Amino acid sequence: MTPPDDGTILLISDIHSHYHVIDAQITHARETLGREVQQVLVLGDFGLFGPNLHDYFRRDGRRFALPVAFIEGNHEDFHTFDDLVRDYADVVTHLPRNSVQEFGSGRWLCIGGAQYMDAWSTPPGCEIRDQDIARCMENPPGSINIVISHDCPTDIGMTNDPELGHLGRPGVAGLARVADHLRPQLWFFGHHHRWHEKQNGGTRYVGLPQSWQGYVLLDGAGQMDLVDHKVELPRRPGWWKWIGLK
Repeated sequence: MTPPDDGTILLISDIHSHYHVIDAQITHARETLGREVQQVLVLGDFGLFGPNLHDYFRRDGRRFALPVAFIEGNHEDFHTFDDLVRDYADVVTHLPRNSVQEFGSGRWLCIGGAQYMDAWSTPPGCEIRDQDIARCMENPPGSINIVISHDCPTDIGMTNDPELGHLGRPGVAGLARVADHLRPQLWFFGHHHRWHEKQNGGTRYVGLPQSWQGYVLLDGAGQMDLVDHKVELPRRPGWWKWIGLK
């Protein structure tokens, strides 16, 4: 999975099974901004659910305009996760947790999952555990250029949405240890559904909003653009907003 060194990567997060949003943002980057995107990376909550995948990709025969890869978030079907990854490998690629991937000239550490919140929001299989942190720490300092994760490290200024304050302090303490150890240049994350930027030490942290609100473009020279662009969604039941979805 190595796009040309000068190829632009589109980073996006929290699709929540609105798969059409990915192509809408690709089209915006190409036709409105004039950017030749080579690869899409989804920072969790792709929405890996069998019925949604079947309807979009099998029944309707849809395909993404570009190669799309994702790390897992906390809103995926973890009961059948491995089977769905295998069955839909022709349309989307899963980047395994704690794996190192090469995109362009960089080495990217991929950390799916999230901090435990509650039984519904953090189902078995998605929680970042001590062994995940230990695996990340096996990488030598300076060996990773960019980290992509769903949740974020603690102590980078991220706060909870007021409606989610009861869930406690946001972020994963273990990821802060990973950052101190690896000191990557860039760290991208989603999960918290809003833009966030913080420079901490030698690392620039960028949190992304939900996919239909914007995305990031990163070219082979390290030039980064944070793009606000809203994509229309179909109407959902009113109860979705009660659980943090739209």
